[in-house]
Amino acid sequence: MSGFGSLCYKEILRFVKVAVQTVAAPVLTALLYLVIFGHALEGRVQVYDGVPYTAFLVPGLVMMSLLQNAFANASSSLIQSKITGNIVFVLLSPVSYLEFFAAYVAASIVRGVVVGAGVLAVTVWFVELRVEHPVWALAFALLGAALLATLGLVAGIVSDKIDQLAAFQNFVVVPLTFLSGVFYSIHSLPPLWQNLSHANPFFYMVDGFRYGFFGVSDFPPGASLAIVAAFVLAVSFLNLGLLKSGYKLRH
Repeated sequence: MSGFGSLCYKEILRFVKVAVQTVAAPVLTALLYLVIFGHALEGRVQVYDGVPYTAFLVPGLVMMSLLQNAFANASSSLIQSKITGNIVFVLLSPVSYLEFFAAYVAASIVRGVVVGAGVLAVTVWFVELRVEHPVWALAFALLGAALLATLGLVAGIVSDKIDQLAAFQNFVVVPLTFLSGVFYSIHSLPPLWQNLSHANPFFYMVDGFRYGFFGVSDFPPGASLAIVAAFVLAVSFLNLGLLKSGYKLRH
């Protein structure tokens, strides 16, 4: 697995070299969301008993930042390599498609977790948080980052141009993230929208991650974890099939 280590190091180094763009900017964006929504809705919205709205908002913002950046890392790296042509150097190296997949996903998980930790670190200055079940929170963070990393890899493989990738992010990832319960509990929605929310895999990641903080959730955390894990496996097998066939990479 020496190929995995080298490629993973290269992918981590890629986003670390531009940390202002890849880490600091998403942290600042999440902080602005907290300040604006927290100031506007604090005291006006009651979600869980004994949980202020600003505290309720923080885990959602952490998970939103983690998911979006895990997706962006894998997808942007692959599409840039395809456009510039330097993907050929990776394909010609003795790196198996399994190592290729594992390296891109691992590096994307690292970026997602780093950004999520950064958001959490700056937001705790504004709100008092408790972590009731840290293992649950960590499990959902890692599985969520893995799912979005694998989705990002699929988007990078099938896209030929930046605008195709941007369309995938703007019309799929961003709407699903915003409609996953980051800013609200689905119990406050009409029945129709509650049912639609249960069809959104992002909801289970955000809700399960929030359970790790407060010990309460809109859906059983065990079932949420199983659903997310099933999506990770399904998208991973799709990735491996695409990489093994060389779809839009070798051919």
